Amino acid sequence: MTDVFQGYERQYCEISASLSRKCTAAASQEGEKLKQKASEIKSGIDGAEALIRKMDLEARNLQPSVRAGQLAKLREYKSDLNNLKGALKRITAGNGQQGAREELLESGMADTLVVSADQRSRLLRTTERQNQTTDRIRDSHRTMLETEELGVSIMHDLHQQRQSLLHANDTIVSLQANIC
Repeated sequence: MTDVFQGYERQYCEISASLSRKCTAAASQEGEKLKQKASEIKSGIDGAEALIRKMDLEARNLQPSVRAGQLAKLREYKSDLNNLKGALKRITAGNGQQGAREELLESGMADTLVVSADQRSRLLRTTERQNQTTDRIRDSHRTMLETEELGVSIMHDLHQQRQSLLHANDTIVSLQANIC
């Protein structure tokens, strides 16, 4: 995995977590403050989309063995981004439903949105660690295969050298026999 891809990935995770917090905060806003928050979220989503496009370009330039894992991550990030877009739509469209929503939710239940965002960010971090572990396992497997291939090559070279030495020894023995 390239450092460039990892850098884009870190930036995206930071932006995504920030957008989740902003969506949670915007859900309790009304009027002009809601419009301002929605505008901030929209610009953040645009930035996240640009990062995903950059990650996509980077992933497509990687080796096939690494590319599949990176493209799978990209699908997750795109799904996450679509969820953020949906949350933005719900926030902006659901302004008229805010009163009914507050009646249904008790005051303690509003904290579940914050808990959900926290759980989501922890899940993203765990997924990232799992993907890094998978990458390390793939790298180890590739290194093992390369080492095995190198060992086979060395054994083949030693066999050829042994054959050359045996042939040279036979030649010397036959020359000695002819001389004596």
